[in-house]
Amino acid sequence: MKKALLLMLACLIAATPAIAGAEAISLREAVNRALSGNHSIKAARYEQEAARQGAAASHGRYWPSVYFESGVSLSNTPSRVFMMKLDEARINPSSDFSAERLNHPSARGDFRSALAVEQPLWDRQIATVAELAAKDAEAAETSLEFNRETIAFRVYNAYLEVRTARAARDMSEHAVADAREHSRLAAVRENEGMGLKSDVLRSASELSEAEQRLVTAANDLLIARLRLNQVIGGPQGESIDITEEPRLAEPSQTSDALVSTAFKNRPELRAARKLLEKGELLVRQANNAYLPTLYAGATYQINDRDLPLGWDNDSWSLGINLRWEIFDGQRRSHDKRKAEFAHDAVAESFENARRDVALQVHEAVLRRQESKLRLASARQALDAAQEGVRLVGKRFANGLCTMVELMDAESTLNRARLNMVEMENNDLRSTAQIHYATGQFLQEVMR
Repeated sequence: MKKALLLMLACLIAATPAIAGAEAISLREAVNRALSGNHSIKAARYEQEAARQGAAASHGRYWPSVYFESGVSLSNTPSRVFMMKLDEARINPSSDFSAERLNHPSARGDFRSALAVEQPLWDRQIATVAELAAKDAEAAETSLEFNRETIAFRVYNAYLEVRTARAARDMSEHAVADAREHSRLAAVRENEGMGLKSDVLRSASELSEAEQRLVTAANDLLIARLRLNQVIGGPQGESIDITEEPRLAEPSQTSDALVSTAFKNRPELRAARKLLEKGELLVRQANNAYLPTLYAGATYQINDRDLPLGWDNDSWSLGINLRWEIFDGQRRSHDKRKAEFAHDAVAESFENARRDVALQVHEAVLRRQESKLRLASARQALDAAQEGVRLVGKRFANGLCTMVELMDAESTLNRARLNMVEMENNDLRSTAQIHYATGQFLQEVMR
């Protein structure tokens, strides 16, 4: 069984060279790579560009619209036939005004081509639509900022996970080395008649369990490095190692000051404000629907009896059109109420978001205080475990305790070491959480 486990461990290490040969990068470099390579940020950037194009397109409605159209029609309707002849300048006074020709004309075709221009002179809806598109572009920009902030925080957490996994792997290797030494000592003491068979069996079992934990720790480390590579947008299947212990500046503001900073900086709140402003514009748009519109138009057309784009005759027209919808079955009234209710809903959501942000900041501050206390407790536990191993080791060397007691003491020390790393990571994460809750995490990382 022992040989099988050793073989499995050797195969695992041989099959995952990325653990030993992974590229090592700093936290700032990892964040920089994520900002340019993470697919969520790329998607948000494309959405921002799409919104910008929509805003630019909305301003096109201020400019004149130019149309060209060409078509053919065939009819024996008296009025249509007469107008075709008139447009083609083919009216024959001697024959076309007879009662029989006017009332029962033969079927006739007409090729008509026209160039038309339409220019808005006064339409309040155009301005409102352009402002709405601008708000969408601003919201997309804040969404990109939110994605950048979130991905940077994910990179930081993934960086810490690699640190934890590497510490666990190192401790597992140390535990395997200790277990092998215990197994050797147990065999020597038994051969000398000073040890028990039970110690030999217990040490062998401890070694087997330590080797199994090492296999798991090696896998956990590889997965953590793969996850770090994925969040920064690296090539699929590659792994990234870390080079440093990430440290951020300790926030010195009070909780209330941190909440004020969060209200100012959090991208989600700025996006919510844009939605609130957009709701106000939608209410204005609903009110503008009651106003008239004024458009100018011009048309130049050519008509021909026989050929497309032919030129039997040409003509032009200019005009201004005022349109004012007087009655619509209360459609606009309901649209206005709908916009007002939607605005009120966004306002309530915005207030709820503010409260959530304030709670997140207060929670982050409390968790940071908690992490400091837990870290201090973990240090005391580690010191106690180290002293316990030293004392038990002396007693074991003098034959005053069993190997089981020594192995138990060393297991306690290994757990205390791993807990110490986790508490250190929690302390680092709690500081980062405050910066993230106040919307300043990316700024702090890139200092």
